[in-house]
Amino acid sequence: MSPRADREVSISQTDPIYRQIYGCEIEIPNPCCLIIFGASGDLTKRKLIPSLYQLHKNSLLPDNFFILGTGRMEMSAEKFREDMLLAVREVFTKDFDSSSWKALAEKMYYSPLDYSSSESYVKSLVNQLPLLEEKHQTGKNRIFYLAIPPSVFEDVVVNLGNTGLSGEDMGFTHIVVEKPFGQDLDSAKRLNRILEKSFQEHQIYRIDHYLAKETVQNIMMFRFANSIFEPLWNNRYIDHIQITVAETIGIELRAGYYEQTGVIRDMFPNHIFQLLTLTAMEPPVKFEANPVKDERVKVFRSMRPFPLDRLDEYVVTGQYGPGQIHGKAVAGYREEHGVAKQSTTSTFAAMKVFVDNWRWKGVPFYLRSGKRLSTRKTEISIQFKPVPHMMFSNLLNEPIEPNTLVLRVQPDEGINIVFQAKEPGSKVCLRPVLMDFSYEGEIFLDAYEWVLLDCMHGDSLLSVREDAVEETWAFLTPAIQQLESTAQREKFPNYAAGSSGPDEAALLMERDGRRWRPL
Repeated sequence: MSPRADREVSISQTDPIYRQIYGCEIEIPNPCCLIIFGASGDLTKRKLIPSLYQLHKNSLLPDNFFILGTGRMEMSAEKFREDMLLAVREVFTKDFDSSSWKALAEKMYYSPLDYSSSESYVKSLVNQLPLLEEKHQTGKNRIFYLAIPPSVFEDVVVNLGNTGLSGEDMGFTHIVVEKPFGQDLDSAKRLNRILEKSFQEHQIYRIDHYLAKETVQNIMMFRFANSIFEPLWNNRYIDHIQITVAETIGIELRAGYYEQTGVIRDMFPNHIFQLLTLTAMEPPVKFEANPVKDERVKVFRSMRPFPLDRLDEYVVTGQYGPGQIHGKAVAGYREEHGVAKQSTTSTFAAMKVFVDNWRWKGVPFYLRSGKRLSTRKTEISIQFKPVPHMMFSNLLNEPIEPNTLVLRVQPDEGINIVFQAKEPGSKVCLRPVLMDFSYEGEIFLDAYEWVLLDCMHGDSLLSVREDAVEETWAFLTPAIQQLESTAQREKFPNYAAGSSGPDEAALLMERDGRRWRPL
């Protein structure tokens, strides 16, 4: 069912309907500039510039706006624009608008930067920004977007502070930080302390683009605006919850990063745990950034520590071997370029987590994520308990499945619920019926478009606060350390590319009398 199926909406550059979603207008930000560190990198080409192009095309950027790309690579502004044009054309192959791109490109600049040299910051930023701000009339509203590897993070943050670029004397200054927010608890604390020396917490946007997806944003609305669901959202009625983030891709060209990280560090502290907190959190006193973040942190603080002496009953890891994805042969992880031949890095993990509070005591949360799996899918599945007395059990030759509510995050964003109903006909028979809502075909922004707009607006609702980062790492670090210290080369690979993951992941649930939803 579609809430807008009865009317068609055309989108053009001047059409204000694009700035409205079900009557809620998307406000255009105040004049500002965006300074991208790592402007020649993959994230800038695949996500940031295409998202900015789309926002500009649909009149969602302020007229007074410019982009300054910086990076270690020497290149002219003209070369930067040419490279970004190729990147945008690759994303928007069918509906590229050359006039929209030309207008945006006129606001794009590039300045080489030595991340470790304060003199370079003075030359490329301190001296350049006022000239561009005067030209484009953006005032002193600045957003520093760190699309850079962790190895240069400290240099950039420290030099922004040392050269006075972190201040907010005559406008706002925001700094946007991409995951990973550390490798363990100690490194996460260290990164937070580095940020705190130059920026205040309200200036820092630790972004997780998963939080900007429509279905994820809808979780709180779905729970707290509908009285039909919230009374059932507890351990009296819910048997268990599954959160799945499955990918068909491998590590692509990120072996250097992935060998140091693995799937748990890459996916669990951010994407998966943020989905968990939105599913498990209590209602905030207000729908504002800090009250919402307060409730998310309470979930982290309620998570039961893993019993390290029985860790294999709670955590399963895996690594993909050779296999087939959509009928095409793919290499195993150890055969990927840049990966050690005897690598013990995990590309799959599943875990059982408990949230020990009044609402969720005794309800297991089963979490899994992996690369080179059979399907690309991200979903949250809430399985309800069976009814107290099933009077219809004699009508079927197999058990009657309990109700299941599924929040689909990608690729087909939406919500569905399965319930039992009478089979049409004279005989009394039951069958599962699906009620489905899909965002497919609806007008909504890409996750990175939301991230960029929120940073311009100063809305930090979808960013991750300092205490949340440290709580997640406090929970995960002991388990990660034990897994890495006991990793055995002969254990991997233990699942084929194109499969559903290692057999041990299925056993994790089967021991509890449950099973994973099919990928």
